[in-house]
Amino acid sequence: MNTFSVKTASKNQMKDITSEVIRIVKESGVNSGICVIYTPHTTAAITINENADPDVVTDMLTGFDSFHFEKLHFYHSEGNSPSHLKSSIVGCSETVIIEENSLLLGTWQGIYFCEFDGPRNRKVHVKIISE
Repeated sequence: MNTFSVKTASKNQMKDITSEVIRIVKESGVNSGICVIYTPHTTAAITINENADPDVVTDMLTGFDSFHFEKLHFYHSEGNSPSHLKSSIVGCSETVIIEENSLLLGTWQGIYFCEFDGPRNRKVHVKIISE
């Protein structure tokens, strides 16, 4: 397993971590298998989406905010229940197939770390399982 840190600068942010995950896969030497990308944080998430147009990230974050979770009454005393909801909606992991020592991502796909409660120093774990 490999672990790397992600430093986030704001509360609602998506950071493209594709190149770091690709580097880990290449260094693993695994020709065929799967790659699991996981974050152990309850107010963060991992997703795969378009990374060609930065407006997609802006639109996604705008979409999450349109749910207006902040206007709901919550009992959790830390005040970050909207961040927990967003994390659960997106999910804490993604699995990508590895073939010929490369991630089988679509032409426009990238892997994103989603920060919903920053700024923070976060961890991402990458587990590669060979066939």
